[in-house]
Amino acid sequence: MFCLDERLQADTVYLGRLPLSKVLLMKDSRYPWVILVPARTNVYEYYHLKKEDRLQLMEESTFVAEKMADHFAPDSVNVAELGNVVAQLHVHHIARFKADPAWPGPVWGHSPAEPYSEQALAERIEEVTNLLGSHFIEESEADDDVQDTVYW
Repeated sequence: MFCLDERLQADTVYLGRLPLSKVLLMKDSRYPWVILVPARTNVYEYYHLKKEDRLQLMEESTFVAEKMADHFAPDSVNVAELGNVVAQLHVHHIARFKADPAWPGPVWGHSPAEPYSEQALAERIEEVTNLLGSHFIEESEADDDVQDTVYW
């Protein structure tokens, strides 16, 4: 059964579901930051996904990056998959601005996250859900755990 990594659970808010991926909002108020997590068990790298899932993840990632670029008008949208701290495959989509505190370097390790106020978090959740929600599906329609091969 698919389970979201504990660190991702702690650091994010669940927004919705795309056909392959859970869509999460990172709880760092400095950056519009969306994370896609393919709902597959024991998947730690792109190459662990079946070919169809790799293609679906690329489609979902492209959709999120384009929507974020159009809406937030950032200087760059950083898209990255790192497995150094959280092994579960997840893809970051971060709208970056020349005025943001980590520019031009990566956001990881720069400084601690700055939490949203309760109101600002509710507003960002609504904003990003409105931005991406046209492609969300019901969890009951999702095809979780079709890949259960263990990789090491």
